[in-house]
Amino acid sequence: MYGVPNHLGELNSKLGGCLSKRIYTRAGDKGQTSLWSGERIDKDDSRVEAYGTVDELNSFLGLAKRHSSERIGTYIHDIQILLFYINAELASTDSGMANKNVRKVLHVDVEKIEKLADELSEELPLLTNFVIPGGSDAGAYLHICRTICRRAERRVLTLSKVSNVDPNVLGYLNRLSDLLFVFSRYENIIAGDGDQLISRDGVRIQKKD
Repeated sequence: MYGVPNHLGELNSKLGGCLSKRIYTRAGDKGQTSLWSGERIDKDDSRVEAYGTVDELNSFLGLAKRHSSERIGTYIHDIQILLFYINAELASTDSGMANKNVRKVLHVDVEKIEKLADELSEELPLLTNFVIPGGSDAGAYLHICRTICRRAERRVLTLSKVSNVDPNVLGYLNRLSDLLFVFSRYENIIAGDGDQLISRDGVRIQKKD
């Protein structure tokens, strides 16, 4: 439904052939893990926190995609693919990444989701109050994704204070959280029964004009 690519083998090759039938290695039993670039670091290192939170976001996006409209689900799927490449970058040191031929997030990717957020927002009524997270299943899951994305951005920012991080990664995650908010509004208003807005005057339902 969502245009699943047939190049997963190619992706695995680009990611160093890290996929295998055996899921466990026992190498992390003492609290360390291997980066994609080969170094061993503690599992609570800021780098692991960064790419681990992006992985959490990707997992919840998969859940949101399962409940979303086909239009939003297609967008989510494309985002998930790019998040894998972002994680490949976050899971590598500068020296290790230099030897990896992996697609990096670019400024054009940031501009792409800005444009998409603007396009979808044009289809939605003007927002003048705070939105209570919830609504449809898709809308509720997308709100969860939005908050995880914000946390992922914070974790990557923490990493950037001790290691070099491509500014486009931070820019992408920042815009992505905004886009996920727009996704949630779209699912609730266009594909659902509306958003609940809260203000000093109480709670009201906002639907499509």
